[in-house]
Amino acid sequence: MRKDIEFKSQGIRCSAFLYLPGEAQPGQRHPVIVMGHGFSGVKEMLEPHANYFCGRGFAVVAFDYRFLGASAGEPRSQILPAEQIEDYRNAITFASLLPEVDAQRIGIWGTSMSGGHVICVGALDRRVKCVACQVPLIEGMALVPPEFREAMLSEVAADRLQRYHTGAVNTMPIVAEDARSCFFQDPDSYKILMTVKKVVAPSWENQVTMESIEKTLEYAPGLYLPRVAPTPFLMIVAEKDTLTPHDVAVSAFANAAEPKKLEILPCGHFEAYTVGFDQAAGAAADWFQRYLT
Repeated sequence: MRKDIEFKSQGIRCSAFLYLPGEAQPGQRHPVIVMGHGFSGVKEMLEPHANYFCGRGFAVVAFDYRFLGASAGEPRSQILPAEQIEDYRNAITFASLLPEVDAQRIGIWGTSMSGGHVICVGALDRRVKCVACQVPLIEGMALVPPEFREAMLSEVAADRLQRYHTGAVNTMPIVAEDARSCFFQDPDSYKILMTVKKVVAPSWENQVTMESIEKTLEYAPGLYLPRVAPTPFLMIVAEKDTLTPHDVAVSAFANAAEPKKLEILPCGHFEAYTVGFDQAAGAAADWFQRYLT
């Protein structure tokens, strides 16, 4: 069962979905998984994983960050890691107050950029009892191939100067047929994300503010990995991932302390949601069942 809900983060309305297991009884309190989407994504993209976890007996809260999807906030398409982490923690607070939820059994799941966020939240917030991240962003600068970094940093610097003088909010496409004119230069991103917009998430917007790009390139959630313990930590990586590179994630995983587990998918970044779905979702659900039930 899914229903629309909302909560406030820093006074701004955040839109969310609440999923409850089909066998839920009145007064029953379930372990809950709080889910955040990847860079620029919307909660509709999380539906397959949310349904899977719900089918395994968990309540699920999947939400849109401020400035994205059905959530409020201006400017639109603003993606600032520190603010999204605050949204995540406010979503946890909201979930903990739901009558259907056991506040002592809270897990968090994030994918791509939110995979980085749950590392930070897991390190900072001891209300969280279990963490799972999928194809996580570990180092923001790794999103941009080395041959494009100088040009991207020049655009970011020019935007900062303009923001200082005029307060202008400049944007860039996230994906484009010409990879030199957008943020994600990964060759698969354009086709896949435009298909997702058409079929799954029409509210997804193919733009991001330049300030968001600046803050994302500076973001390094991997630095928080040693602090996640003693909270159980699962990292799911895709060995052919060129967007959030596999080797960066595996290297960072070594810095996490026990209890931890590494699950490797034989596919690329976006295939973690398709051909790699059963392995990825199954590993996460098993991890949550081990530590939350």
